[in-house]
Amino acid sequence: MPTIRATSSLGAYPIHCGEGALFRAAPLIAGLGKSTGTFILSSPNVWRHWGRAIAKALPNGNAHRPILFDDAESSKRLATVEGIARQLVHAGADRHAILIAVGGGVVGDVAGFTAASYLRGVRLVHIPTTVVAQVDSAIGGKTGVDLPEGKNLVGAFYPPKLVVSDPVFLRTLPGREYRSGLYEVIKYGVIADVPLFNYLERRMDAIVRRDPTALARITARSTAIKARIVSADERESGLRQILNFGHTLGHALETATNYRRFRHGEAVGWGMIAATLLAVARGRLAEGDAARIIRLVASVGPLPRLDTVRAPSLRPILASDKKSRGGRVRWVLPQRVGKMEWGIEVPWRTVARAFVELPFVAKAAETHR
Repeated sequence: MPTIRATSSLGAYPIHCGEGALFRAAPLIAGLGKSTGTFILSSPNVWRHWGRAIAKALPNGNAHRPILFDDAESSKRLATVEGIARQLVHAGADRHAILIAVGGGVVGDVAGFTAASYLRGVRLVHIPTTVVAQVDSAIGGKTGVDLPEGKNLVGAFYPPKLVVSDPVFLRTLPGREYRSGLYEVIKYGVIADVPLFNYLERRMDAIVRRDPTALARITARSTAIKARIVSADERESGLRQILNFGHTLGHALETATNYRRFRHGEAVGWGMIAATLLAVARGRLAEGDAARIIRLVASVGPLPRLDTVRAPSLRPILASDKKSRGGRVRWVLPQRVGKMEWGIEVPWRTVARAFVELPFVAKAAETHR
């Protein structure tokens, strides 16, 4: 079973990934040292599927009822954090408690921000249950919640003490949720790993079918890439910005549609196509590489339509993105497969034109894949 280590200003932490990792969770958590209680934070849907297995995997670790909250993006709010914190107070959680986040990206972000702020910081463990969470959001210490003005605008860098990532959870994911996570895997191939990109091109059909061998390979490799990047640049002052490939427009699409139309990965899929078009328009990416990137995104399956979303409505949302400077959007663009550049300003006219072209480009890629 692979064990990958990530480093942070608060110390290194292990990421245990592979079949059977869940059933090693109890001794791994015990290895963190004494605690006055462990408190599971999860969603009703995840707990319905996995509550019994989690309780069995942590026989001595949870003396309290799980704290459950809705894992829809619309629940990723400060009010949710307050509600969880109050439940922790009533349950007697003190500074020596451990919070265990069991769920996808929303659960991890909310639980992480709660752990960072409750009593000025308590220990955090991630048990991610979706593709996005396993390969991306559970690693690196980014926590946060949304405001009406945009996504992840309130948060903190707060690394976990431990990540336990078992692909068994991915078997029960709905098809759309599973495929949504694959766009984040594609991101890693584009930004940092040509062999991974090539493998995804060859094996996407098997990956979509959830072939265990292929899935184990891509999740472990994506996890290793994320751990390496966040270890090198914890606070996103340089290299870590490449992880935002596809997220600039992706977050804007989520915000513009009130988080009701797109899964996170789907919005990132559109965002990667858009960033690829911008790179070509600015003369920074060869058309051959652009075609490969767009075809790979299309190979996961059709993305939700962009109907009713108009470029002018996205402009103020993009300007308020946390990566913008003085209202000027900074884009992450590919130079070639496996190499990126960041902090690139693109004229709005070019962005608007690329957005209009998106549906036609995606349709053409689906036809020729």
